[in-house]
Amino acid sequence: MIEKKELVEIGKFQKTHALKGELNALLEVDPEYVEDKHPLIIETDGIPVPFYAESIRPKGASSYLIKLEGVDSVEDANELVNSLIYAPRTALEEYGGEDMLLDDDLEGFRVVDHNFGEIGVLEYIDSATENELLVVKTPDDEEVFIPLVDDFIVDIDQENGIINTSLPEGLLDLNKKTEK
Repeated sequence: MIEKKELVEIGKFQKTHALKGELNALLEVDPEYVEDKHPLIIETDGIPVPFYAESIRPKGASSYLIKLEGVDSVEDANELVNSLIYAPRTALEEYGGEDMLLDDDLEGFRVVDHNFGEIGVLEYIDSATENELLVVKTPDDEEVFIPLVDDFIVDIDQENGIINTSLPEGLLDLNKKTEK
């Protein structure tokens, strides 16, 4: 049986598409991972179940239409809507190399900005929406939300556990609570 701790979240099925069982999915991995017949793990009744893609095609920047083997109707596909998609960590490492850095590997890294200095420690990456956010705990025990976009990330120093950023002026002010 597949252990939950061995899995990494790589996407989410959002809705059905057409009548033959295709699903619209947001993916955080290269679509070639899916095309190469790597398993897509979906929790069914609390049990991780592997599925394999019959086909995949793009539908936007990070959205794809995926037809899973054995899911041949809109009713079958409806059962998977809003399901998170996981992959075995070992399969991702084999696919991307052992030094592949995954979102949960970054938790606990210090976030240091080029202009503002140390911001805090990365708690997690919120990928509940299409725009991913770094959720950073500041020394004042506040949470700061930073959009996870390439333009803001200067580099990631894995050895020292630091995410170096270059944030636009005013971005951190958006997180401050206003007093009435």
